[in-house]
Amino acid sequence: MPIDYDRLMNRRFPEIEQDYRENDTILYALSVGLGFEPDDGSQLRYVYEDDLEALPTMAVILGYPGFWMKDPDSGIDWRRVLHGEQGLTIHQPLAAAGKIVGKTRITEIVDKGRGKGALVYAHRDICDRQTGNLLCTVTHTAVCRGNGGFGGPSRSTRPAHELPDRAPDAICELPTYAHSALLYRLNGDLNPLHADPDIARQAGFPRPILHGLCTFGVAGHALLRALCGYDAARLRRMEVRFSAPVFPGETIRTEIWREAPGRAGFRCGVKERNIVVINSGLAEYVV
Repeated sequence: MPIDYDRLMNRRFPEIEQDYRENDTILYALSVGLGFEPDDGSQLRYVYEDDLEALPTMAVILGYPGFWMKDPDSGIDWRRVLHGEQGLTIHQPLAAAGKIVGKTRITEIVDKGRGKGALVYAHRDICDRQTGNLLCTVTHTAVCRGNGGFGGPSRSTRPAHELPDRAPDAICELPTYAHSALLYRLNGDLNPLHADPDIARQAGFPRPILHGLCTFGVAGHALLRALCGYDAARLRRMEVRFSAPVFPGETIRTEIWREAPGRAGFRCGVKERNIVVINSGLAEYVV
């Protein structure tokens, strides 16, 4: 069944109420690599319950409506879906534990044409369930490689952030591990592409790939380390475009350009294969 544009644009998502605990906060931080230097107190604050803090990028797993693209009525060939873009705006720092509600909606669908796929843009507000205050806004672009040519609008894609044509001001290399995808999926993203070798091969990969949001979390760790002195309250915004998958166990090298006070561009590459995996990155932070 192909995508039905009107039906998908008007898809109603249930509001997701979620209670998260300190253990969930620690699990998320461990799954994106925090604690790999256990003697570093700056990292310890995100993985140890004494004065625990939440990573800003943990917002991307909160209020998640589940892998809804696998539902037959979506019309999406879920086995061929890739993570195209991810954005995060932090309005208020996350508590180490809390009660939130996630409100998701589809904001745009672009038909790139037969054989070229489709883009599905989604927006999620994460609010404090008790006060109603907006905590974070999460945006997501899915590249549906098997769904082009369904007859929807063929608007041009959104412009990417242009990086400076000079050497980066900072470089941060961070590891991933052979089990990183298996650990990260415990945050709630159970797409078998990241665990099942047969599903990965059907999608055209030699083995399971790392979740795009895990790569995003590692990039956020690099920004927190290089720009914010591991102070979670200073990171305010991240926007990225994914350009290639990461395989668990590879090293992610983040190059950062300071473009203006409180604003930086960045990209991430895999050190072992010398390829770019996140491009056109934009970060905003408190100086």
